[in-house]
Amino acid sequence: MKKTAALKVVNVLLLLVFLSQVGSAFTRTVLPYELFHILHGYGGFLLLILVVVHVALNWNWVKNQLWTR
Repeated sequence: MKKTAALKVVNVLLLLVFLSQVGSAFTRTVLPYELFHILHGYGGFLLLILVVVHVALNWNWVKNQLWTR
């Protein structure tokens, strides 16, 4: 998979998982504990993995922004 195509997939997944995290946080008192734990707990771990993949795919841009004069 090319980098641009991978970024498109990762960015959409990041948005969906982020919205899931926000939604589960706002509805934590309404959701059963088991469902909240699955959505928010495992979703947070998935969000972290997706952020790391997103930064890795954009590492050249990050490097250029941080370490150029």
